[in-house]
Amino acid sequence: MSTSYDCSQPEPRREGLAAASGAVRAGQLVVFPTDTVYGIGCDAFSSEAVRALLAAKGRGASMPASVLVGSWHTIDGLVSSVPQAARDLIEAFWPGGLSLVLPHAPSLSWELGDTRGTVMLRMPLHPVALELLREVGPMAQSSANRSGSPPATSMEQARTQLGEAVPVYLDGGPSGDPVPSTIVDLTAVEPRILREGAVTAAQITEALGHDVPVAG
Repeated sequence: MSTSYDCSQPEPRREGLAAASGAVRAGQLVVFPTDTVYGIGCDAFSSEAVRALLAAKGRGASMPASVLVGSWHTIDGLVSSVPQAARDLIEAFWPGGLSLVLPHAPSLSWELGDTRGTVMLRMPLHPVALELLREVGPMAQSSANRSGSPPATSMEQARTQLGEAVPVYLDGGPSGDPVPSTIVDLTAVEPRILREGAVTAAQITEALGHDVPVAG
């Protein structure tokens, strides 16, 4: 049976984060607030947990999970190399609503879906999410909703859609406007914006010092 925890109060927050950390380490799913919308996540290195995440959402490996990290430096162990453009964008917008697509380190044994050797990384600007990530390490993540349904902007919306597939729900209150993160592809020589969201194309251009095209 799933359990929810009110993270606006100190004691339930401590209990919830402990329960969520235990669930992640046990290969289970958790729902938690982020600075964009609510997320569903699990241990990024547990193939079984990632498959359960995709199944809970009702989608297959063709729509892979992204990875959330709890610090700037975590990225160095997850990708094959960190270009200067990535470091500039991380310094400007992390934690925040910016996701970066990079070639993942070939030594990593994870199965996030059909990523074609890449990984999409983000550091969220939310205290509950960051505390959980710093406790358990990188988490595979997606928006906490069934595929094809609107993203959840509250714990109640997430629980209505995902139900008992998730044992632990962390309630951080309403997430605000459901604005997705901006996605920047850094797998080629020149960066390009795959999706414009919380961070504008103009802000990306300013941070990098040159125009960055938006994929059509």
